[in-house]
Amino acid sequence: MPCRCGSHSTIRDDQTGNLVCSKCYTILDFDNYEAQIGGITGPTGTNIHIGYAGTGSRIPYKDRKIYQAKTLIHEYALRLDITYSESGITSMIKEITDGEFGEGDWFNVLIGACSYVVMRRDKKFFPAAEVAKAVGCDIYELGRMIARVVKFLKLSLPEISIAGLFEREFNNYMNRKNVDEDKKEMMMKQGIFLVNCAVKWSLTTGRRPLPVVAAVMAFVAELNGVDGLKIEDVAEHVHAVVSTCKLRYKELLAALVRVAQVLPWGKDISVKNVVKYAPFVIQYMELKSMEVPGGGGERVEPFDMEDVISECLQKVAAYGNDENLSNGDSQYFEVRNRSDFPTLSNDNDGNNLKLSHECLSLIYSTFSNEVDAEKLNGQSGQIHVRKRRGLEPYAYQDWWSGKSELSKKLLLKQILEKEVGFDMMPPSFIAGCKANERRRQKINAAKVRINKIMDPSYAGSDGSDNLNSSEVACGGKKRKRRQASEIDWEDFVIEALLLHRVKEEDIEKGHYRALLGLYVFNSGTI
Repeated sequence: MPCRCGSHSTIRDDQTGNLVCSKCYTILDFDNYEAQIGGITGPTGTNIHIGYAGTGSRIPYKDRKIYQAKTLIHEYALRLDITYSESGITSMIKEITDGEFGEGDWFNVLIGACSYVVMRRDKKFFPAAEVAKAVGCDIYELGRMIARVVKFLKLSLPEISIAGLFEREFNNYMNRKNVDEDKKEMMMKQGIFLVNCAVKWSLTTGRRPLPVVAAVMAFVAELNGVDGLKIEDVAEHVHAVVSTCKLRYKELLAALVRVAQVLPWGKDISVKNVVKYAPFVIQYMELKSMEVPGGGGERVEPFDMEDVISECLQKVAAYGNDENLSNGDSQYFEVRNRSDFPTLSNDNDGNNLKLSHECLSLIYSTFSNEVDAEKLNGQSGQIHVRKRRGLEPYAYQDWWSGKSELSKKLLLKQILEKEVGFDMMPPSFIAGCKANERRRQKINAAKVRINKIMDPSYAGSDGSDNLNSSEVACGGKKRKRRQASEIDWEDFVIEALLLHRVKEEDIEKGHYRALLGLYVFNSGTI
């Protein structure tokens, strides 16, 4: 029979003749059992200490616990589809628990944390939200456990590549769709390019990366005319909040609109129609990122806007023919009167149409008016102009070359060194500056109200009572109607802090709860 420590090896003591465990040297009492013969006064037997785990179980408790722990690790590895890293996860847990493993809810969280750390250590991209859902815990609880594991093992994890995370989520999602492989590969590179641009624009600074990944996936799908890929479905796939994904999508569109302002027709581009003009905007960004300002490496010629304009004109002419253009029957715009376009001319042979760059804006305005007058067919993804031959902007992909370095997975330092035609501060920083300005205005308004109460003459010193008023016409006469100023809970809190002589610089930061606890409720006064 095995000992309590689980060892089956025994030795015989030479002095006493007792059977002893060779590992822990515990005397095995059941070997020296003496039967109790007689009545109450008869010889007393020796108690038997078996140490089995439960009635009827022949497996020691420690062995059973380790077996169940490894079974649970294997189950989660199958659920996360990382069975190839199961041995690494088991070894890490064994090192952390000193070979004891464990059981209970905390052990499930530990398995999830070790799974994430092993994948991150091997530079394989794995979202923490997916791990939290698999092990059935909160993402914040998982994050705390990950931090403890990294600190205990003294690991230095590589930085998260959002482009790699996009590649993983995009491949997993597009495997369900019937999309051509070449088109899928092109969409992949476009998505990585836009993700790197989002990092460049600080859209991911201080934020979770998955909503940005979902926003870029939805945008690329819409750009290439892939049906059935809604942002709600993508958000559910990547385990992100739908409202946050929609907010990141709007921020991405707003950034593209700001980039597009450098184009001659940038004033016509807005958030509502930026997807239609996205090929031109992305082509500009791609060419801009390929510039090499220094002298090292392969040199790319500086970006020239006139070259892009000429290229756009060539692509426009490729759909029609010179005869239609000369006869005023253009697919895109009609040249009704050449006096309207003074710089429009033909060669002697009448085969080539020449447009100066000064004339482009006027021509584009005519073209834009014709296109915007038609309806966008959402089912086929085609724009029909005057019921003639349909223009398929999503099917014409010559604008995408994929030669930019931003179409690859890069480090953060490499991304920041690239130029995409536009730089912006982090949206969270801009929102913080606006919030500070709003709080400063509330502080000034609170000081005015306090001074009016403490010194009534202060209210009439400037000839006004600082209240909004409006004139309303009634029966041919004008009268003033007083509008009550809106005061909310934040104004009352600011007034209380000012009365307790809190510095205005501290109030601007907005940590009201901490300031109230420090200066108001724990001020030392009864």
